[in-house]
Amino acid sequence: MTVTASPRPPHRPGRRSWTLRRRLVVVVLALVAGVAAMMGVFSTLRLRDSLLHQLDTELVAASGRATEHARRHESGEEREPNEAGNPSPGPPGGLRALGQRVGTLSVSVRDGVVRSGLIDRSGELRTLSTGQQAALTAVPVGVGPRTVDVPGLGSYRVLAASRPDGDTVLTGLSTADLTTTVRSYVGTEAVVAAVGLALAAAVGAAVVRREMRPLERVAATATRVSELPLNHGEVALAERVAPADTDPRTEVGQVGTALNQLLGHVEGALAARHRSETQVRQFVADASHELRTPLASIRGYAELVRRRPGELPEEVVRAVGRVESEARRMTELVEDLLLLARLDAGRSLDQTEVDLTALAVDAVSDAHAAGPDHRWHLDLPLTDGDGAPGDAGDETGWDGAQAAATGGDDGRTVVVGDEHRLQQVLVNLLANARVHTPPGTTVVTGVRTVGGDVVVEVRDDGPGVPAAVRGTLFERFARADAGRSRATGPTGSTGLGLAIVQAVVAAHGGRVGVDSEPGRTVFTVTLPAA
Repeated sequence: MTVTASPRPPHRPGRRSWTLRRRLVVVVLALVAGVAAMMGVFSTLRLRDSLLHQLDTELVAASGRATEHARRHESGEEREPNEAGNPSPGPPGGLRALGQRVGTLSVSVRDGVVRSGLIDRSGELRTLSTGQQAALTAVPVGVGPRTVDVPGLGSYRVLAASRPDGDTVLTGLSTADLTTTVRSYVGTEAVVAAVGLALAAAVGAAVVRREMRPLERVAATATRVSELPLNHGEVALAERVAPADTDPRTEVGQVGTALNQLLGHVEGALAARHRSETQVRQFVADASHELRTPLASIRGYAELVRRRPGELPEEVVRAVGRVESEARRMTELVEDLLLLARLDAGRSLDQTEVDLTALAVDAVSDAHAAGPDHRWHLDLPLTDGDGAPGDAGDETGWDGAQAAATGGDDGRTVVVGDEHRLQQVLVNLLANARVHTPPGTTVVTGVRTVGGDVVVEVRDDGPGVPAAVRGTLFERFARADAGRSRATGPTGSTGLGLAIVQAVVAAHGGRVGVDSEPGRTVFTVTLPAA
């Protein structure tokens, strides 16, 4: 059975990721808040239990005073007439005992007669209502203090005691003071916790920021290395993490040490790669240079033999012609390889002012002669007779564009570079369009200025470049045979034309790109204007 790892969820661009610093501060605050909450809940419960115990102690004492007072003054209790003139029981005598505080209530049940009363805030005794009496008399006798919600009065702690003569005395104390104290304590705790969290956030952010600075310095080193041009040429990685940030006893120091080791390995690998590339370039240059002489000899002897056709059979003459043709083609390949080797080695080019408009006219003229089965057009900036800029030639025919271009403004499309190499760029682009498009294809060469750059475009209406090979189109020996018809035989493409274009343009500080779709392919060369 094959077990496959579950893929990582894709990164959501709209979701903002938290930094490590923020996550650490949030975790610390969460821990502090959790500890503060647990301490607050525990201390609040302990305070409530303590206050409730004190209230129950007072309740037991108040119940004892009420019971004792009732026993001593039982004969002196009076009954007051109600509005109908019938006797009705008054407040129990236990409320008159010394030491009973405001808010104390008492209910006495004797022979089915209920007497109840409450000491109000003014110190006067008042009788409880029937509903209040019913809530209190529901408390069982001998089970200890109970919390009862008395209608109209709030929460009370009530204790029911039984006298030796069978009477029941219920005594209650209000829990309002207890509730107020607990609420005040909780509010104070909340304020203190909020202030503490604010201080913890400020101190935690400062401490985390200070402790994260070494990691930020390590990240800055990695960022500087990532911005170095490592893809070509000799590379010297002088960037290293400072010794203060490479202490192996800390996590950040371990990361810094690992990064320094990685940079050392990368520097060694890049140096080895550069030595290998240098050797390969030198070999290609030496081999190309050495092959020029024997190839020239082959071509010379083949031409010498071909000039004497009367003395040789026709098949031999044809074979010698093929040898001469292939020698010429191999010579061009050797010249291209030698040029690429020199450009890779950074050989300096000539620096003169070159008018790309004139080069485009000459290149299109040569392409017209080499590929008469294609339609060649020029799209150049035109000028009026007085030298002022006029309308651009919109895909003008060859003859008209050539005549118009000769009267153009010579300073509009001038660059500084090697005229021969820039001419080769245009020739290679036009040859690429001629070789890789079918007969009848229209090829338009345009030159214009855009800002401080001179832009050369070669566009055709051929079948286009396949997307699969578009990324490797400027690599050496790359071909787009799958999508564009390629001339077969000895005049076919070597795969070095666009590579030379890219190398020459890069040596002049410019850039080259391609945009292609079926029916439209555009090669764009951008060079700094003089």
